[in-house]
Amino acid sequence: MALLEASGIGKNFGNTHVLKDISLTLEKGEALAIIGSSGSGKTTLLRCLNFLETPDTGVIRVGGETLWDASDPATQKESEVRRKRLHFGLVFQNFNLFPQYTALGNVMLAGELLAKERPDYKANRKAIHAQLEQQARELLAQMGLSDRANHYPHQLSGGQQQRVAIARALALEPDILCFDEPTSALDPELTGEVLRVLRDLAAHKTTMIIVTHEMTFARDVADRIMFMDGGVVVEEGPAKELIDHPKEERTKQFLSHYSA
Repeated sequence: MALLEASGIGKNFGNTHVLKDISLTLEKGEALAIIGSSGSGKTTLLRCLNFLETPDTGVIRVGGETLWDASDPATQKESEVRRKRLHFGLVFQNFNLFPQYTALGNVMLAGELLAKERPDYKANRKAIHAQLEQQARELLAQMGLSDRANHYPHQLSGGQQQRVAIARALALEPDILCFDEPTSALDPELTGEVLRVLRDLAAHKTTMIIVTHEMTFARDVADRIMFMDGGVVVEEGPAKELIDHPKEERTKQFLSHYSA
């Protein structure tokens, strides 16, 4: 059984059909890259998987549990949305760090909010906080940011901020880590440091979906690539095979813009 099973996902904004019957699967430890032109539906798909947008049609399952079924109102309770989001960590294009918190505080924040809902929180507050801080410092170290833990976002470079955002997404130990063009807001000289983090995560078999325009990265790091155009999946397959030998004409035309 695949870790993620999404089938028949559709999303409309008014009369605009942004996603049309999208289906995908993802195995545990697999890295899937999604490529396509602006407006092809890539970001909307990630937002539907993370329940930042509500799919109009389709089913989303993680680990065999049905998180969303557009035909079943029992799966659509607003009170359950936050719990469902915990399955997916989402790293945005533009960092979205809280400026009033340090790097350490940003990484700890979600865990602290969840901890406050625990029945034992008041009695074990110090121990819980210490555990969250230790985890956050370990994640910052993994991102190469141990010496930036007490820096605020405005004191960090764009690449450093994005690495803090990745650590924050990892802090809740999601089943699937999603990236929405994680280098698009970075200067070229900072792109490499974020891609190195993604390469390391892939090497450690982190389950990931990466929307990217970095074709060389997608070819070398992803297990599979899915090419979207006009709200549909045009072609998907093993990464190197799809990049080097695309079968569909639309895929060939898209990739030709990235050829040397």
